[in-house]
Amino acid sequence: MKNLSSMPLSQLQDTKFILTDIDDTLTSDGRLKSNAYTAMENLSNEGYIIIPVTGRCAGWCDHIARMWPVDGVVGENGAFFFSYDHDSKKMNSSYSQNESEREKNLAFLNQLKNKILDKVPGTAEASDQEYRITDLAIDFAEDVPKLSENKINEIVQIAEQNGAIAKVSSIHVNCWIGTHNKLTTSLKMLKQNFGLSDNEIQNNVVFIGDSPNDSTMFGFFKNSVGVANVVDLISSIENPPKYITSNFSGDGFVELADFIINNK
Repeated sequence: MKNLSSMPLSQLQDTKFILTDIDDTLTSDGRLKSNAYTAMENLSNEGYIIIPVTGRCAGWCDHIARMWPVDGVVGENGAFFFSYDHDSKKMNSSYSQNESEREKNLAFLNQLKNKILDKVPGTAEASDQEYRITDLAIDFAEDVPKLSENKINEIVQIAEQNGAIAKVSSIHVNCWIGTHNKLTTSLKMLKQNFGLSDNEIQNNVVFIGDSPNDSTMFGFFKNSVGVANVVDLISSIENPPKYITSNFSGDGFVELADFIINNK
């Protein structure tokens, strides 16, 4: 990984889209601080399109799409894309699975949740679980004392042995049924909602994240950036980011925003 400051400025000339993880990328110590929120506003005011790509729940994503200075949000690790039209006052949504599939899979995940909680002491369902529609989030660090890497791996193994996809974020293990992920839905959204070609996607998009569930995004985008805390989980990230900020978490996002705007 190279320091962000070494990114050739020519790579930023066509940048129009900023895709960003939320937890420990936009947030710091579990909070969205004013400097990171202001950085999003500054990017938006400069004409950049900002789209969080997160494992967070549908309930959060509805709020984010409505209230934040963003142009939409990919949520529950690619389960859907929400965007809010402020003129018509309408929430637009597209899902990776139809309603019956979502209901069937969520019922299965509720059974999986009980198996994981029974077998791995110290785990808990995520505090936002009741607002999820396709995803099971097992908390290992947000509202519980942080679990060991061995226990986190055990959660993943149980999920996969029962036929689920399992990806590790900085705070949760997210489990779901289906072929969607952050990357597949981001690419679908960029093409269908914003009309980008494959070439434009590579040249117009910067992605920033911090954890293993960002691996496919890091691997795909040539302008992929990790905030400094990505090094804490780098051994678990199959595809590391191409660049890394000097600052951690939300301050790293601010560093990227300033770098983009100052070199526009």
